[in-house]
Amino acid sequence: MTDLGYTKPLFILPFDHRTSFIKDVFGFTNLELTSQQTQNIIDAKETIYTAFKKAAEEYIPKGEAAILVDEQFGDKILLDAKKQGFIILLTIEKSGQKEFTLEYGSEFASHIEKYKPTFAKALIRYNPEDEKGSKAAQQQNLKILSDYCHNNGYKFLLEVLISPTGSQLAKSHGNKKLYDLEIRPKLTVQVIEELQNASVEPDIWKLEGMDSLKDYEMIVAQAQKNNRSNVSIVVLGRAEGKVDVEKWISIGAGAKGIIGFAVGRTVFLPPLLDLKNAKISKEEAINQIANNFKYFYDVFMKGKIKI
Repeated sequence: MTDLGYTKPLFILPFDHRTSFIKDVFGFTNLELTSQQTQNIIDAKETIYTAFKKAAEEYIPKGEAAILVDEQFGDKILLDAKKQGFIILLTIEKSGQKEFTLEYGSEFASHIEKYKPTFAKALIRYNPEDEKGSKAAQQQNLKILSDYCHNNGYKFLLEVLISPTGSQLAKSHGNKKLYDLEIRPKLTVQVIEELQNASVEPDIWKLEGMDSLKDYEMIVAQAQKNNRSNVSIVVLGRAEGKVDVEKWISIGAGAKGIIGFAVGRTVFLPPLLDLKNAKISKEEAINQIANNFKYFYDVFMKGKIKI
């Protein structure tokens, strides 16, 4: 696969959240939304998009700034962003599932063709110690998407979340931070290797942050193994606090092969909640989201200088 990979800087503002957005931002308990509730979510995502455009116009180079949004609530955003020449990523997975499932089943390709995104994105929850049948099913669906992207001129971005099993957490004495430090880095390498062996070939891996440069370099080495030298990694924020996300991005920026980040809820959630609760105006929310996005861009660029 001669064109596998993506090496340009990439700073993603992801707001493709659906189930979590419905619950975390608006507190809706019923996923069967009314027309007004649907419009409320669309309006909130429009606010995020306006903030993204502000950051891209004022600060972050247009060819490096990207949005990741869903079709369900972001149809107009995707169409406008494409028209404006922004890098767009279209989410393909069904929201809120334990196992990766294509949002539109066998019709997924027509939805990619509608928007013609730079990247198709999938999110998986995958642990090497998961049940073999579950892993095989996910690998099969991911290979379908991976093959489609590479055969039709689209880039493929794969986001991996590795939640600890009971035994893994026990090894960390029930301490999630210890699991993140001592166990998750090696599991990440295993996940990448397993999926590569199943012919799942992302151009970019969107991965949880690491606490050491050595761990990032180990993971990049696996991602780029065997003629995958242009495959890259972006660091995700995992909805964690500013301090943790800043640390992960700053350290990651020092590793060759880490080309950027994808930070969503850490950027937009506090301002959106304040806007919803009438604590700030829409203009203030837009400015805060834009400034948060710029802030993490600065963190990455400062870290990059160390290379």
